[in-house]
Amino acid sequence: MNDPAKIRNIALVGHRGTGKTSLFEALLFGAGAVTRLGSVADGTTVSDWDDDEKKRQMSLSAGLAQVDHGGLSYNLVDTPGDSSFLADAIASLEVVETALMVVNTVLGVEVQTERLWDRAAERGLARMLVCNMLDRERADFDAAVAALQEAFGAQVVAVQLPIGSEHDFSGVVDLLSMKAYTYADGKGSEGEVPAELADAAAAAREKLIDAVASTDDDLAEKYLMEEEITADELNAAFAAAVATAQIFPVACVAATAGIGADRLFDVLALAPSPADVPARAVLDGEDSVELACDPSRPAVAFVFKTLADPFSGHVNVFRVFQGTMNSDSQLVVARDGHKERVGQLLRPRGKENKPVDALVAGDIGAVAKLKDVVTGDTLTAEAGAGAFPPIRFPAPLMSFAITAKSKGEEDKVISALRRLSEEDPMLEVHRDEQTGETIVGGMSQVHVEVTVERMKRRFGVEVELKPPRVPYRETIKGTAKAEGKHKKQTGGRGQFADTWMQVSPRPRGEGFEFVDKIVGGAIPRNFIPAVEKGVAAAMAEGFLAGYPVVDVEVQLYDGKHHPVDSSDMAFQIAGSIGFKAAVEKAQPVLLEPIMNVEITVPEENVGDIIGDLNARRGRVLGTTPRGHNNVVGAEVPLAEMLTYAPDLTSMTGGRGDYHMELLRYDEVPAHLTAKIVEQARQEKEDAQKS
Repeated sequence: MNDPAKIRNIALVGHRGTGKTSLFEALLFGAGAVTRLGSVADGTTVSDWDDDEKKRQMSLSAGLAQVDHGGLSYNLVDTPGDSSFLADAIASLEVVETALMVVNTVLGVEVQTERLWDRAAERGLARMLVCNMLDRERADFDAAVAALQEAFGAQVVAVQLPIGSEHDFSGVVDLLSMKAYTYADGKGSEGEVPAELADAAAAAREKLIDAVASTDDDLAEKYLMEEEITADELNAAFAAAVATAQIFPVACVAATAGIGADRLFDVLALAPSPADVPARAVLDGEDSVELACDPSRPAVAFVFKTLADPFSGHVNVFRVFQGTMNSDSQLVVARDGHKERVGQLLRPRGKENKPVDALVAGDIGAVAKLKDVVTGDTLTAEAGAGAFPPIRFPAPLMSFAITAKSKGEEDKVISALRRLSEEDPMLEVHRDEQTGETIVGGMSQVHVEVTVERMKRRFGVEVELKPPRVPYRETIKGTAKAEGKHKKQTGGRGQFADTWMQVSPRPRGEGFEFVDKIVGGAIPRNFIPAVEKGVAAAMAEGFLAGYPVVDVEVQLYDGKHHPVDSSDMAFQIAGSIGFKAAVEKAQPVLLEPIMNVEITVPEENVGDIIGDLNARRGRVLGTTPRGHNNVVGAEVPLAEMLTYAPDLTSMTGGRGDYHMELLRYDEVPAHLTAKIVEQARQEKEDAQKS
């Protein structure tokens, strides 16, 4: 396809377990792209080809396929629905015109469907809905549509009706054409609307026409005048209403049985093409530049997915927004202006890739072995053509300290984590400078465990996970003076240094200050830096539990030296001894990080959340309505939030989420300080024994 008007970019999104992958497979089968329906249960689907996906029987990353049907080219994206793996779903919504929201008819509207709907609405995408699993027990299409209307508004309108219910579901009535399609042995046949459904179908079509007419003045006039509305007029107005998010059509499917999926193309054909939607804007410095969906303009593409393969390197998946991208060409990476040689362009279909010579504006493709291109990069034919803003991904909710099982493999661990974090933007890897631990953060324990499994399988490195240490700090509440003296004589030249210093607290967050108040040469000037160095070393080691000492002023006001035995090392040791002695008398205390936490939950869960936060030593600041949910703001010690993600899931049935950021450090209550100090002492003893 070289005509953007004949392209349809559609992301299948929704809660985990709604059957997105099965529907994706059924669409490929309906378009003749595969010869048999693959199964999630036996790991034979096109999109869930990764070993981890087969093992867990769930999508962990987006699967893509391009199919042709009815003279149109469809780029279909099967996205994960589990909250731990939503990165690809979020990124995919940045590059499509239509979100196909897949709903489990039995369970109705679930939490991730609501969240992804809101994301699609923010992007201004067309939204279509599919009631899947209509062949299941307790599947009620009318009840599901009512629940969808309650959640997403009166613009939700059925465009199909089911023929039969539950295990007797056997086909669909298309309300646009008023034709019935029934299925036997996986094959569909067209016919007239069954007599028992004639009245229901007529009433449903009337509702559909009424909804479409309300979005089009000319059609509304004909409708009110009871004039005949042709199929072409209805389809054109329907397509325009869908494109502008004035109507959200609902279709009927039982994907695993192959019922209705082929007729879904009749609805998808009316989805907007890349040429139908407003131009995307990119940033060129402080200016905004609109991209034209025109194959003749200079190429601009956006990378929305990256695969890290230990053998073939990176595979970058992108959407062309302007111009035409050609194989064996050169493009500029807008992030830093460096140039990349583009080799063979590819069309992904699951794990297979079909070589293509070019991809036009509106199309989706992939390219392998670019040297320095990551998710979120903009590729342009010309320098200075602008760049897409970064994708907003949720912050990690759960962190673990990660270490190599085998000594000497630390570098391999870091390299593997770096590669996997490029593939998964919701995976965060960093080194905690205070604790010295490598921290990997994800959306859940399962998210991090999948990462560990991929490290072993792809990169041959095994690791261990443990909860990260809370980065406590130490400080003082009082002022005290002490002597630090180091004297050693072992024959020949000895070691001698004597220091007197005063320690006093500084305001929280103002750090360390060393004040030289030596007069009269009690300590020679060349030894003063050595004293400060010794104090800094003692601060890093801590006094109470081995955590760094912060927010302290140290005044060096007196001391003694020896013309022969004094040295830098002697004064470093004396400075360290003096600092520790002074801190011991200055009311040392432990500080803990306090986090600013925002928790988004359904209104019915607010009371439970507030009670739980109080039990975690939290201070609730208030609640604010946000859409269908409430946001609870609170200040909570980090030590109480390390295992919050699974607890929140349990309290809200998976419908709550949260994010947090460091606010300040506060003093740890005395009864907890004793426990932390004892634990640190025990860990030190165990380390010495080992």
